[in-house]
Amino acid sequence: MARSFNSRPGQKEGLFSSAVYHLHLYFLLLRAQARSQAVYRVSFALDALGSALITLAEFAAFALVLPRFGSLSGWTLGEVSLLYGLAEMAFVLMDLAFGGFDAPNLSQHVRSGSFNTFLLRPAPLCLQIFGSDFALRRVTRVFLAAGILAYGVSASGAILTPETALLLAGSVLGMIAFFGGLFVIGGTLTFWTVESVEAMNVLTYGGRTLISYPMDIYGQFLRKTFTYLLPAAFLSYFPVLHVLGRPLPDGLPPLAAYLSPLVGPLMLAAAFAFWRVGVRHYGGTGT
Repeated sequence: MARSFNSRPGQKEGLFSSAVYHLHLYFLLLRAQARSQAVYRVSFALDALGSALITLAEFAAFALVLPRFGSLSGWTLGEVSLLYGLAEMAFVLMDLAFGGFDAPNLSQHVRSGSFNTFLLRPAPLCLQIFGSDFALRRVTRVFLAAGILAYGVSASGAILTPETALLLAGSVLGMIAFFGGLFVIGGTLTFWTVESVEAMNVLTYGGRTLISYPMDIYGQFLRKTFTYLLPAAFLSYFPVLHVLGRPLPDGLPPLAAYLSPLVGPLMLAAAFAFWRVGVRHYGGTGT
């Protein structure tokens, strides 16, 4: 029999039982979200179709224009598709998992006072936030991104070996953690600002757009900034360069292409450290 939301694992069950319990609770929250969204089937289908069309229209516009110029700073359509598909898949998966932390969503809870409800419930706060916004309509974008990625691998001539497949998988995981961390930071800022900080969109949605294309097309200042200050280039650009057999810029060693699974979790860890500070200083809005 499934545990109720108010039940707690006994102290003797150990760490493993506690993790299983919380994972079960998380999936219960996701199932409740999915069932509520599927009640109005036509509306859900239209939302899912519209979500996919956004990605499709954006990629199609680029795919139709690029052949007229031959290449983009020496990158063919297939090679750019590899970058685009990786970034799109990672960002959509991140949005599915971390949607509750997105500043517009979290600021609504802070502004209305419903965030206090999360604090009073007998369940971990982060688990509740993770399960508070699961937009099932975005799943269509996952399949579309997978198709673009598959086309990129095929059209670019990249040879998939177990090593390169793991490299690309690590790139996706690194991007999920990295942009998830930015969502957590943006959401945490609403504890002080109440309203979402629009400047964070430059780093989240703007960052996703930036890494969807070769870093070669940007100016030197922008390339250096997103390589050494905000290490977005390590997430997908360097791994794709390595998969395509191209040298890394600035004389960086090939090992730099494998750092995405390290860069992403470091950003996520720093974000949750900031989150804990924000929660400790949260005082509500008086609503």
